[in-house]
Amino acid sequence: MKKNRRGIHLIAELADVSIGTVDRALHGRAGINESTRQRILQIAQQIAYTPNLAARALSASKTGARIGVCMPREIRFFYDQLWSGVLDEARLVAQLGVQMVYRPVQTLGVEDAEAFKELAQSGVNGIILTAGNPQGLKPLIDDAEEKGIRVVCVSTDAPESRRSSIVCVEPSLNGRLAGELMGKFVPSGSQVAVVAGMLRAEDHRQKTAGFSEAFPRHCPGGKIAGVIEGHEDEDESFQKTFDLLGRVPTLAGLYVNTVNCLPVCRALGARGLAGKIKLITTDLFAEMSPYFEAGTITASIYQQPHRQGQMAVRLMADNLTGRLPFPPIVHLSPGLVMSSNLHLFREIRHADLKFDDSVLSAGVSSKP
Repeated sequence: MKKNRRGIHLIAELADVSIGTVDRALHGRAGINESTRQRILQIAQQIAYTPNLAARALSASKTGARIGVCMPREIRFFYDQLWSGVLDEARLVAQLGVQMVYRPVQTLGVEDAEAFKELAQSGVNGIILTAGNPQGLKPLIDDAEEKGIRVVCVSTDAPESRRSSIVCVEPSLNGRLAGELMGKFVPSGSQVAVVAGMLRAEDHRQKTAGFSEAFPRHCPGGKIAGVIEGHEDEDESFQKTFDLLGRVPTLAGLYVNTVNCLPVCRALGARGLAGKIKLITTDLFAEMSPYFEAGTITASIYQQPHRQGQMAVRLMADNLTGRLPFPPIVHLSPGLVMSSNLHLFREIRHADLKFDDSVLSAGVSSKP
């Protein structure tokens, strides 16, 4: 009877290669052509292969694997979910002996360079980063990678840097999906506008570009009446939206490409336009539910923030403890939220659970 094979033995059998070749593919070593490597990695993913945890924990303890995390606390509606994914996965990789070092910043793109420098000088082996200021961070990321500190961006990218990987919902696709939806929601020849967070952030810039390209293709004669930046500030977002609605009384739709949608909803209400202008938002949190039910929000593009956080930690831990190579890009699929499927999403199902960021204040998680 044929022996039941598992792990690398099964991968070798399915790929028709030697165990040594499988080992080289899984650990990113030389001596194997790229097509064979990709075939082996695909098979490993298909059979849900997980390297021996005890061996990896021993390896991690020998190397003292430490992962730094630099992400914003605000806007909490999105970043609470991103942080919860990071912290959930951190508890799992703690079994491998991995230590987490937290250096959160208050808001996107503010003081992230200083926090990144702190982490790079603290002896971490890798850094997970939300790159709100990609141009300012580029030289720091490149220097860290040159010194062997691997960098994984999450949620928004620094594409011109030498970072090892990015985990996000592909922002241009996000914008194009919103543009196509809006084109189907409003009549031909309509004027619509975009409310962005900050266009220097790669995520917001690409979403705006994707929407601006897709909307006219799906709405004959449709035009983008304006793009405003709220800079993730509620008062600024409210006032700029309120003023826009006054300047363009024929506006048929708004696309908010950041999670900061509540001030936009309030501006629509203040102008008596709630439910009269099609509003497509981004992501989901419990406070949005009444606006869905009232018809103020027509749809939202979901970016799986919890999953993004989990995957960023897992990619880094797999590389540091198992030498698994980084995929250059991990794009998650955007989801579509409407009032009919609102109840299916974790942000609504877990609305009563409060995010506890006390571990972030401590800065460093304890080793197991």
